[in-house]
Amino acid sequence: MRLTFLVGSGPMNMSFIPPRSINTARLLLRPTRGSDADRAFEIQADWEVTRMLSMASFPPDRQEIGRWFTHYEQEWLAGEAYRFAVELEDRMIGLVDIDDITAREGSLGYWLDRAAWGRGYGFEAAHAVTRFAFQDIGLSRITAGHADDNLASGRILTKLGCTLLDTVQGFSRSRGENIARRRYELTSFVA
Repeated sequence: MRLTFLVGSGPMNMSFIPPRSINTARLLLRPTRGSDADRAFEIQADWEVTRMLSMASFPPDRQEIGRWFTHYEQEWLAGEAYRFAVELEDRMIGLVDIDDITAREGSLGYWLDRAAWGRGYGFEAAHAVTRFAFQDIGLSRITAGHADDNLASGRILTKLGCTLLDTVQGFSRSRGENIARRRYELTSFVA
């Protein structure tokens, strides 16, 4: 699932944001590190997780995932991406990130281990990172999307306060075909 952030006419917070963790009621969102790649591989080895991701391959490629995690620190320091490992009781259960950041836009995505589904962790992590995007980075508009058959992500976006814009066709790398994707927008942070 990917969410895209577009900055409105307000100024961007272009100051350096040092790597830091975010605590929620039940989760720790901490900057990712290279050692998270093995756990990410385990999670993405589950077809039910990976089929909902537009850019992931299935079966997952351990080396590709390792390369993806290698550049996180540099991306954070450059202000290009903010990636957080989602931890529950000292175990990584997923990832939430804001990436592809330019002066005017970025993208938010998240995925969780199937064992963590249905417990509100996806919303909790997305809500915390949405707050981070609006308050710390200075973004003012979020567009979001999910696979049409990913009803759980639709519920998360609705609960965040997003409104449905449309449904479009888009390529899913994991499924190897075009699928229907719902797109939403959010223009203010809901506390």
